[in-house]
Amino acid sequence: MKYSTPLVSALAVTLALTAGCKDDIASRDLPAPLVLTAEAAGHYCQMVILEHQGPKAQVFLAGLDAPLWFSQVRDGVAYLKSPEQSAEILVLYVNDMGRAVSWDQPGADNWTIAADAYYVVGSDAVGGMGAPELAPFAALVDAENFAAEHGGQIMRLDEIPAELVLSPVEFQTSALEAGE
Repeated sequence: MKYSTPLVSALAVTLALTAGCKDDIASRDLPAPLVLTAEAAGHYCQMVILEHQGPKAQVFLAGLDAPLWFSQVRDGVAYLKSPEQSAEILVLYVNDMGRAVSWDQPGADNWTIAADAYYVVGSDAVGGMGAPELAPFAALVDAENFAAEHGGQIMRLDEIPAELVLSPVEFQTSALEAGE
């Protein structure tokens, strides 16, 4: 299935991912997240993901057994919201930073479905590729605690504007400050 616009694509993925029980991935017939290993390379940069700080993302596409890996959650969300992206996305997983050891060690198996996560947007957090990062959390209280310490505002996946992840970093900062 192909989507004609990023908004329709994001809405369809969000609706598909939020159906059913949030805690039971298997009941949704979704591929289970893979454990992050040293062999995982970023989809955009082809660099070893474990060499970078901050949360990661993995996206499963229809017809592929292995996920596409992203060095930053921001990049995974950009892939989801990109108007050029035409593959059928089955699920996007992000690290649950509420279960991470630290920002430098986000975890190898603490994944949560991106559509279910709470994101701290506009904080002082910098991701693995040096760009501002979206800090994902499975629990709202963890996102609130992170925002209290690092700044930013809490958003759900469908509330994150495409321009925030697809535009140059300078625009992202001004768009967030303007409330866009």
